[in-house]
Amino acid sequence: MSLHNKILIIGGGGREHALAWKLAQSDKVGKIYIAPGNAGAALLPKVENVSIDLKNFTVVAEWCRENEINLVVIGPEDPLANGISDVLQSHGIPCFGPTRAAARIEADKNWSKQFMDKYLIPTAKWQSFTDAKEATAFIEK
Repeated sequence: MSLHNKILIIGGGGREHALAWKLAQSDKVGKIYIAPGNAGAALLPKVENVSIDLKNFTVVAEWCRENEINLVVIGPEDPLANGISDVLQSHGIPCFGPTRAAARIEADKNWSKQFMDKYLIPTAKWQSFTDAKEATAFIEK
């Protein structure tokens, strides 16, 4: 990384604020953009909140190209589960975050529990329900 790297952090919560705070301490980071960001993070050195259409990943990729972003860090689960990393990578933009397929283990709890059962990964007792009465009966057992 050069001494003037530009980083885009996607998200607006405490996790993204903490990431921006720590990244801003690096002399290898010149500028940090957070979309949408938050008021507290905007007070950090090197940090600027930006407005980008985060539901349109092609728009995000174009914004990254126009602003010469060296790395995108994705915090929230939803954009990861919807494939933002895949789109950014397909545009040649380095990003820190799992692919859509890899994010499924966090985004789809039913699938992740089935995966853990299939591969004998220890997990809490579970069952999936579509009926509230059946779920209540299971909990009360």
